[in-house]
Amino acid sequence: MSNPITKGVHHIGLTVSRLEESANFFISLLGWKEVKRNPEYPAIYVSDGSIMLTLWATKEEPSIQFNRHKNIGLHHVALSVESEDDLNAIHKRLVANGTKIEFAPEQLGNTPAKHMMCFEPSGIRVEFIWLGK
Repeated sequence: MSNPITKGVHHIGLTVSRLEESANFFISLLGWKEVKRNPEYPAIYVSDGSIMLTLWATKEEPSIQFNRHKNIGLHHVALSVESEDDLNAIHKRLVANGTKIEFAPEQLGNTPAKHMMCFEPSGIRVEFIWLGK
């Protein structure tokens, strides 16, 4: 068996309907940095120092929201946190901001990990996970 030819994720491109609000979700609520903007696309690039997201604005309002049970495409983005306290702090911050929460921090199956799921302003599901090490 050969070694993988790829070496991790460089960036993930997400099409969003609310470009500024989606960028603000990552920048203001999670402490990410804006890397650059491209007003011609338009797009905003954000990063936590480990991963970069390219947020692309839709040209038109989407006629139908993504349904994870029916559509092919991105199911969710999962972001790691360093501690259970960080997971709980993110949950508290998102709730205070009025972010739609799918479920609060909970045990992930029979593992020591805990996770939670929310929706960023354009409706993309974002998971936060602490591996419980």
